[in-house]
Amino acid sequence: MNGWKTRMKINVIGGGLAGCEAAWQAANAGAQVTLYEMKPEKYSPAHHSQNMAELVCSNSLKASRVESAAGLLKEEMRQLGSLILKAADATRVPAGGALAVDREKFSDYVTQAVRSHPLIEVVLREADELPQTNAVIATGPLTSDKLAEKIAALPGLQTLNFYDAAAPIVSGESLDMAKVFRQGRYGRGDDYLNCPMNREEYEA
Repeated sequence: MNGWKTRMKINVIGGGLAGCEAAWQAANAGAQVTLYEMKPEKYSPAHHSQNMAELVCSNSLKASRVESAAGLLKEEMRQLGSLILKAADATRVPAGGALAVDREKFSDYVTQAVRSHPLIEVVLREADELPQTNAVIATGPLTSDKLAEKIAALPGLQTLNFYDAAAPIVSGESLDMAKVFRQGRYGRGDDYLNCPMNREEYEA
């Protein structure tokens, strides 16, 4: 082949955390990657930003301590050159023992890195068919209805379900600081604002 090396081609469906990480790792390994992201052509009810790797539930990536399973996993990802951890470390905000990030800066960091990689082509349209070639399906619980139907129809996946939860976001100015108090989890720092409620208030 006159010294030319044929690159493996991989399709990645989904521009969330897993999809961006998969595309980044595959491209860094020398593969030619096409990353499909349905935004801004289509949004789920939870999506708001045009950026990839949008955090829609929480800005916390769980514990930082390597003594915990979540912290150890993140440290292993760092040592493997994880894009998600590079972005998280660069956009970190105080959160006690957890790794929490500025949502907008985090997703912007990942989006810019993915778009600037010479071996990653980003295609902004909904993928409603399963690729017939090498592919990573990383659409998660926010998978569009059309693609979810195709995935669920695969042999052995008839009972597949997509679950997610969205944490409420409130404005700091709306909090009554006479009732709210600062305290960290497990006695580590005071980076959390705690809102005491009785059962009726919580259920309401």
